[in-house]
Amino acid sequence: MKAVLVEKLGGPDKLVYRDHEIGNPGAGKVKIKVEYAGVNFPDTLIIRGKYQFQPDLPFSPGGEVGGVIQEVGPDVNEFKAGDRVVSGTSWGGFAEEVHGFAENTYHLPDNVSFKDAAATLMTHGTVIHALKDRARLKEGETLAILGASGGVGTAAIQLGKLMGARVIACASSDEKLKSCKELGADVLHKYTPENIKSALKDLTDGRGANVIFDAVGGDYTEQAFRGIGSMGRYLVVGFAAGNVPSIPLNLPLLKSASLVGVFWGNFFRNFPEQNKSNIQELFKIVESGKVSPVIDSVYDLVDAKSALERIENRSVIGKILLKC
Repeated sequence: MKAVLVEKLGGPDKLVYRDHEIGNPGAGKVKIKVEYAGVNFPDTLIIRGKYQFQPDLPFSPGGEVGGVIQEVGPDVNEFKAGDRVVSGTSWGGFAEEVHGFAENTYHLPDNVSFKDAAATLMTHGTVIHALKDRARLKEGETLAILGASGGVGTAAIQLGKLMGARVIACASSDEKLKSCKELGADVLHKYTPENIKSALKDLTDGRGANVIFDAVGGDYTEQAFRGIGSMGRYLVVGFAAGNVPSIPLNLPLLKSASLVGVFWGNFFRNFPEQNKSNIQELFKIVESGKVSPVIDSVYDLVDAKSALERIENRSVIGKILLKC
C-alpha cells in the first residue's frame, strides 16, 4: 500500500510518498482501509518531533480516519471486517491502511459519510470534551473562541451554539470572520494581541468572557486571559501561533479564574468509556444534521505536503482532508 512517511524529522518538504506495509493488527487494534484522513495542527508538530507522543521512525502522520475494517486484533470483539468506522489513530492515517485503537474506533452511522467522519472526530471530539467536561459550559454563558475559523474553532462555534452559549468568534481577517458568522457566531472580532483584552471586555459589558477557548497561544494568550470574567475558565487547547506562552499566576488569582488544559489524546487513552459516550453523542448530533463539519478542501494522499503547508500558513477555514 501507499503511505506518506516521515523518515527524517522536519517540515512537510521532508515527507516521502512510497510503498509501506503495516502487517496484521495486534492486541487492541483494528486494521482499517482508509477512505479519508483528517489533517490537523498536531500533524505539523509530530513530523518535527514536537508532539506529546512520538512514534519511532519511519511513521506516517494522521490522527483521524474514516474507512472500512479489514481485520481485527485477536482480542477485539466489537468490530468485524467490513464495518464502516471512524477512528482516532494518533498517527499512521496518511496512508491507504492504518492500525487504529479499538478503544478509539467507532461504528459509523449509515448516513454519515467517511468524508464527514474524518473531518469531525478529532476537532469536534476535542471540542465536546473541552466544553462539556473541562469548561462545563452553561446555557447563556459567553464563549470566546480564538482562531475561530480553524478546524477546532469552527467546531467550537457549532457546539457552543448548540449548548446555548453566546459565541464571540475571534479571527484575523474579514474572510475568516464571514465564515464564522455563517456558522452562527453571535459576535465577530478581528483580533490582534493588542486589542483582544479590551474587545472581550467591551463585548461583554465589562464583565469578561465566561469561557475562552484558545487553540492559538503565542502573544494572544495573556492578553485574552486579561479579558476573562470572574470565575471564568480559560481552555488551553493548542499553540497554532507557534510558541507556548506564559501567564503571570497573579492573574488567575485576582480573577478567581481557572486555567484548564484540554488534551483529547490524554482523555481518550485514560478515560475511554467517558470519551466513547462523548463520541457517540457527537455522531448522533452529526447524524441529525444539527452539526456539519466545515471542509475547506480535499487533497489526494500524494499531496499531503501541500495540505500541511496550508495548515502551517493558517490559511485554512475549517478542515482539510486527504483522499486515500
